[in-house]
Amino acid sequence: MPEINRTVAPGPNEHSVIAEDGRVLQVPAGWDVLPPGDAALTRRVKAAGPTWTVKQKRGRRTFSLGVWAPVERIEAIRQQLAEERSTDSYQKKLASGRRRREKQQTEYVEDFRAAVIAFLDFDPSYEDLEARLATAVAEHATPVGSGTVARTQRIPIDRRAEAAVIAWLRHQTTAYDNMRIPREKGLRREVRRMLAEQSRRLLEKYRRGERVDVSSCPLAKWFAGEPQR
Repeated sequence: MPEINRTVAPGPNEHSVIAEDGRVLQVPAGWDVLPPGDAALTRRVKAAGPTWTVKQKRGRRTFSLGVWAPVERIEAIRQQLAEERSTDSYQKKLASGRRRREKQQTEYVEDFRAAVIAFLDFDPSYEDLEARLATAVAEHATPVGSGTVARTQRIPIDRRAEAAVIAWLRHQTTAYDNMRIPREKGLRREVRRMLAEQSRRLLEKYRRGERVDVSSCPLAKWFAGEPQR
């Protein structure tokens, strides 16, 4: 069994796992669990020989709980990595990677904000509010690790921008966050759809250049309370 790579689930005790076929397996003697968090260490440990990767499904998401492997292998590779990471060349490579990611993030924020502005397409008389709204949406949606629709690569950037605007409006200009929605199948989705249509009608007023009553328009009221930049 230890010679086989496995993907397993947590077992009934800390030294057992559940195989894909439902069998309960005891962890081999001399093995230890490597917790998730150090991707490079995990990759090397798995590449060096058989491992048991522990995953657990919660709702629709699957989480990694670590990798079982021989403790001697884990410690040897951990020491090897520590020595590599202490060198000047590694630190320079690390700094270079950070600068590259920061540059990519800056460029993406700019591109995403431009896509938001293209979606908003406000009348020129509302150009200032359009710019402020685009900035607010981009700042909320684009941070790395935010988990928002803006971070997905599965849909084009123009659709990401549209979804991010509608989500921002739902949270900032409607009562959605304080609604008590019964746990009925499809009801929350229906509420979100209704609020999305409400937000789209609101945006159309600004696209047509209509006069907006600040005292009644939720978007105008939100920006009236937000400090100018």
